[in-house]
Amino acid sequence: MQKSTKLPRQHVASARYMKRIGGVLTAAALTLAVGSAQATEWDMPTPYGDSNFHTVNIRQFADDVREATDGELDITVHSSGSLIKHPEIKNSVRRGLVPIGELIMSRLANEDPLFEVDSVPYLASDYDQAWKLWQASKGVLSERLKAQRLKLLFAVPWPPQGIYTQFEVKTGEELKGVKMRAYNKSSERLAELLGALPTQVEVPDIPTAFGTGRVDAMITSPSTGANTRAWDYLTNFNHAQLWLPKNMVIVNAKAFDSLPEETQKALEDAAKVAEKRGWEASKAETDAKIKIMRDNGIEVSEPSPELVKRLKKVGDTMTEEWLERAGESGQALIDAYNKQ
Repeated sequence: MQKSTKLPRQHVASARYMKRIGGVLTAAALTLAVGSAQATEWDMPTPYGDSNFHTVNIRQFADDVREATDGELDITVHSSGSLIKHPEIKNSVRRGLVPIGELIMSRLANEDPLFEVDSVPYLASDYDQAWKLWQASKGVLSERLKAQRLKLLFAVPWPPQGIYTQFEVKTGEELKGVKMRAYNKSSERLAELLGALPTQVEVPDIPTAFGTGRVDAMITSPSTGANTRAWDYLTNFNHAQLWLPKNMVIVNAKAFDSLPEETQKALEDAAKVAEKRGWEASKAETDAKIKIMRDNGIEVSEPSPELVKRLKKVGDTMTEEWLERAGESGQALIDAYNKQ
């Protein structure tokens, strides 16, 4: 006779209990999995090295976002063009290959001259003027980026641009025929108007470009000069204070819109803090990096009256050319700046 396979009543109750507990545990595991899935990871390319004050600021920005969102938005910064090279960052963000990135604003001058307003010589050559220009321009620039499905988060200026050479520059005539490193349309045009021969070189490639003879001089900030050890390949820095170009941080609009509302706010709040911190860091950077260059043997000089006259004449020409390219929108921007 076959034995009964029925479980005792207490065993049946125990089995039902375990089944319920198993269901609860499974639901909890699914909840945890869903919670983990909600955490968003963003890769952020930047062209500059880890010691650059822009990169230091960006890393702090990423930390601030991570902390404010309890890790729900985790931004990983990829420095020195290691993930995406500088010329491709803007389009990579626009196309969604990466959700966020940093680039120098004036790199977009070829598609819209408004993006190079901060690189017109002597239009805004100190921090107070640069801040007023930014207040006058950020609204229209945000709209231009929005039309390309991009969101402008914040912008931070480089220290004022000066002239690096292997000789003293007294009048500007000394630059005729010299191969000069350029990084945007304005620096190219300035070199041309001074009779120099412009060559595009990205920051990480500067020492090699000088070492191989591609360039013999450059226009850039005290920050870039010190970070690339200019004393290894140059002897002179003229603190001409031509302009203060800005780096901007942009986000793919679709990626931003997909974030929860509280995460969007945390990102924007961190951006406001990063912008303020970045402007202050830039001011401190100017004096600190000039001192480093002096300490390492670079001859630092202020522009002579003759050089200032020459550079301002070039600046007037470039302002006229810029207004011609920028049209009514450019004139409206300048009018708004002059009212600041």
